[in-house]
Amino acid sequence: MEAFSYLLQGFETALTWQNLLFCGIGVLFGMFVGVLPGLGPAAGTALLLPLTFTLEPVTAIIMLAGIYYGSMYGGTITSVLINTPGEASSVITCIDGYPLARQGRAGAVLGIAAIGSFIGGIIAITGLVLIGPLIAKQALKFGPPEYFSLLLLGLTLLVALMGKSLLKGILGALFGLSLAFIGQDPSSGYIRFNFGETSLTNGIEFITMAMGLFGLSELFFNAEKSFSAKAEAPLKVKGLLPNKEEWGPSMRAIGRGSVLGFVLGLVPGLNSVIPTILSYSIEKKLSKDPSRFGKGAIEGVAGPETANNAYSGGALIPLFTLGIPTSPTIAILLGAFIMHGLTPGPTLFQTNPTVVWGIVASMFIGNAILLIMNWPLAGMWAKITNVPFKVLLPIIMMVTILGTYSIRNNLFDVGIMIFFGILGYFLKKAEFPLAPIILTFVLGSLLETTLIQSLTMFEGEFSQFFTRPISATILSIALVSILFSIISSLLGKRVGTEDVEM
Repeated sequence: MEAFSYLLQGFETALTWQNLLFCGIGVLFGMFVGVLPGLGPAAGTALLLPLTFTLEPVTAIIMLAGIYYGSMYGGTITSVLINTPGEASSVITCIDGYPLARQGRAGAVLGIAAIGSFIGGIIAITGLVLIGPLIAKQALKFGPPEYFSLLLLGLTLLVALMGKSLLKGILGALFGLSLAFIGQDPSSGYIRFNFGETSLTNGIEFITMAMGLFGLSELFFNAEKSFSAKAEAPLKVKGLLPNKEEWGPSMRAIGRGSVLGFVLGLVPGLNSVIPTILSYSIEKKLSKDPSRFGKGAIEGVAGPETANNAYSGGALIPLFTLGIPTSPTIAILLGAFIMHGLTPGPTLFQTNPTVVWGIVASMFIGNAILLIMNWPLAGMWAKITNVPFKVLLPIIMMVTILGTYSIRNNLFDVGIMIFFGILGYFLKKAEFPLAPIILTFVLGSLLETTLIQSLTMFEGEFSQFFTRPISATILSIALVSILFSIISSLLGKRVGTEDVEM
């Protein structure tokens, strides 16, 4: 009951006019990002991050979180109407969503996707309310060795599960880790790897790197595709409810997708594509007529869309309670927390209860706003898909450059952003996953700090990590994960996804 009393206080914070306004702005921009094919939540969050500098911490995180789950909703529209996923987790929606739309059922598909996404999001946020504080209390027992082990586990799971090539995943992780070492040493204060450039004394700005690696590279990548793609006649949206006989299968798929997405969101290193793939596979196996899938099975949309949004809520629990990001977008949110003087982890619920419960309460409000925006206004959002990307490109480019310059009023940052944008474009072309780069960059300094603290405790004896039960268990799981990935790669059975949430 204590959690619900805190939640009521959170609603007091979330329902102030300023927080309501920025929650609405966040979900609106998130929807816009999701509708734009290929841009994705990580790019959208990175692009808007500089605009939060002048905001209160709780207001800034409320807006950025709104972009996150708002873009998860928005990607459905392009998947259904033009067979182009707005972001990676909406790829599965294309399989049955687009065939149904060609059959004149676009409205019903968007309607059930909006309902499922709302239910999945609410269930996940309720789970955050119920188990988040419990996990945080247990995490208070963690010392530097346990934190180091958890961080290492998250990174090994990420490399193991993302990208087609294990080697490329490891190289990306090592590259991100090397970038984290640029600047001041956290233990000695010594300036390292800045190549004599004073602008790098404090390291590479996270926002600058994120905007380039995710935002700018996506603009380049999608500009190339949009200029060569052929236009297709837009579909009309009408009738926003499924047929009577479709409600039963759809609601069962929504129930399974909610549980699956929430549970997988708790696992560090996973991404939003995996719960959607698993949900689709489960619905197909449980169907009385699996042959319908791929031709227009509405539960093939309801389940994955629900799992997608339940995952986004569940993924916030490791961030709030342990300070561990489970995806590139969550890593950007972690950077936003740190930028505003907040430290996600077990003490967050105790030191900043107003902030954390205000954010949680805002998610209930944001999901309700998104249901209204998605359901009756689906036809309006569909019109955005008709705007040529060559019209949007210069506008987004201008906002990106101005946002980067405003961080420190330094043209060097603009150059760094452009460099990472070009680098990210070529890495995408070479099918290198970007997620390991950004995650190891964000966690690199914390990983280094906890390792030094642990070795100081152990007087240099690394084997002492395995004498502490929690640390030993976590490291063992990490070792098994790496060995499984290596064996799978050698056997040619490695199944992964290309870079996600970009």
